[in-house]
Amino acid sequence: MSDAPGASSTWFVIPLYNEGSVIGDVVRTVRERYPLVVCVDDGSADASAAEAAAAGAAVVRHPYNMGQGAAIKTGIDFALRDPDMRQVVTFDADGQHQVDDAAAMIALREAEGVDVVLGSRFLDDRTRPGLLKRLVLRGAVWYSNATSGVRLTDAHNGLRVLGRRACETITIEQNAMAHASEIIEEIGRNQLTVREHPVHILYTDYSRAKGQSALNSVNIVIDMLFR
Repeated sequence: MSDAPGASSTWFVIPLYNEGSVIGDVVRTVRERYPLVVCVDDGSADASAAEAAAAGAAVVRHPYNMGQGAAIKTGIDFALRDPDMRQVVTFDADGQHQVDDAAAMIALREAEGVDVVLGSRFLDDRTRPGLLKRLVLRGAVWYSNATSGVRLTDAHNGLRVLGRRACETITIEQNAMAHASEIIEEIGRNQLTVREHPVHILYTDYSRAKGQSALNSVNIVIDMLFR
């Protein structure tokens, strides 16, 4: 068994949509230290589910594309079925998140007993988003802090550690990208204890080729306008 913090009691929840070319490597890298991984295949048209299963992940499949928020909810519900689960890590399928960061966040949560640890790109200088994305993210932070009652430096970071109480308490009803704001609002509404931890988001050639950086910026703006 791995000696990583919380290795036997942490489920990694990975939403999965058409990431067949990279998901196998992502799952294998996670499982070198954290064996409990569930990938929620959100209606992929490629071999994403098969690649994830071959790499050792549990796989739950949506019959059609429902959105990242729905996939995270499905993954959390799956993890809650394990009575030994103490926390869930939400982790991207495209290689942008680092297992070292997740391990440090798990260690922080367990040491301090907080309900939630959220990753932040802006607590150190390792992450270098483009100017547009940085401006949009800063705007999202201002909006989230003003409306949720939770003071953060990064409002739309997908790397999170949610303790069991948070998993049982937080309600995710927004199926698409608005789930990111909803989770923060739920943390504030339920008065969950929260800490931030610096993380390195790696904007790879693969993610840039898929247009995710610019697209996510647009999603954040839409999220802010409609919420």
